[in-house]
Amino acid sequence: MSHDRSSRIPLSQPRNRKDIQEVVDATDLGANSWAWALAPRLAQFTAVARHEHVTRAAQELGMPQPTLSRAIVRLEEDLGVALFARHGRTLSLTPAGRAFLASAERMLTDLDRATETVRADADPAAGKVAFGFLHTLGSETVPGLIRSFRADHPRVRFQLVQNYGEAMIERLRAGDLDLCLTSPVPDYPDLVARRLDEQKLRLVVPDDHPLARRKRIRLAEAAGELFVTLEPGYGLRRITDALCAEAGFTPRVAFEGEEAETLRGLVAAGLGVALLPPPAVPRPGVAELTVTAPRAVREIGVAWLDGHQDTPPVAAFKKFLLSRRGVLLPR
Repeated sequence: MSHDRSSRIPLSQPRNRKDIQEVVDATDLGANSWAWALAPRLAQFTAVARHEHVTRAAQELGMPQPTLSRAIVRLEEDLGVALFARHGRTLSLTPAGRAFLASAERMLTDLDRATETVRADADPAAGKVAFGFLHTLGSETVPGLIRSFRADHPRVRFQLVQNYGEAMIERLRAGDLDLCLTSPVPDYPDLVARRLDEQKLRLVVPDDHPLARRKRIRLAEAAGELFVTLEPGYGLRRITDALCAEAGFTPRVAFEGEEAETLRGLVAAGLGVALLPPPAVPRPGVAELTVTAPRAVREIGVAWLDGHQDTPPVAAFKKFLLSRRGVLLPR
């Protein structure tokens, strides 16, 4: 972003608190803001305030005493207030100086914490991976993956997010996630995606349904049934609609939900039938039929933002996920 230099007010011109706030708001902490101008001098000011002596503060900071003295004078000129009262070689904080010191110390503490956080997140042995995954992968697949990965990387931390595919892709783009497991495998120019595995989908019917005695079924035979499905925007919903269209019909939807196991429960209650991946644990009240036509599967893939530089723990976990091609899901 460019700035009109002619509109700048010199920092050495005294200002009051209202002037300072207007400048910060107007520039949004850009090159003309007080934060931009004062940040390098906060540590110098706090050192002098702590020692109440410029020479001792300069020794601590490893800089010449005259340079530090000039920096403090310039800081007071920029603010338009006296931060210190001079008593020979020693100094003491004025009321304005004490007020400014409290804010300066908070800002420096926040900066230290932020620095430690980002350094820790990038630590190859103990960093953080922000990882998203589908609800249907949360009971077995993801816990198993993390358990296996942490056998060799025991100190890596995970920030886990369960959501549907499109929501996770938006969080990838926003920088909230490093990687996500999703379905269908996305195809967007700003993302990199790799297919890892596929999962068979079954037609789930109530156990007292006439179709429950069958082991296999063509999806076209369910054209007259009511379906319970995930809401539009979910990957499994798009796959369901596409498979039904391939089978020659549009499903009549009795309920739209947000979680596959809720749908399985509603099937058991007789509300309709559903196309779902296998459950982690068999659920009573339903029968699960193999769909022979069309081929009813969903592909599971890992995606990340193209051009995004991985921290060492993210790179290690990405390599681990790619090594699970074909064996990602329980068989």
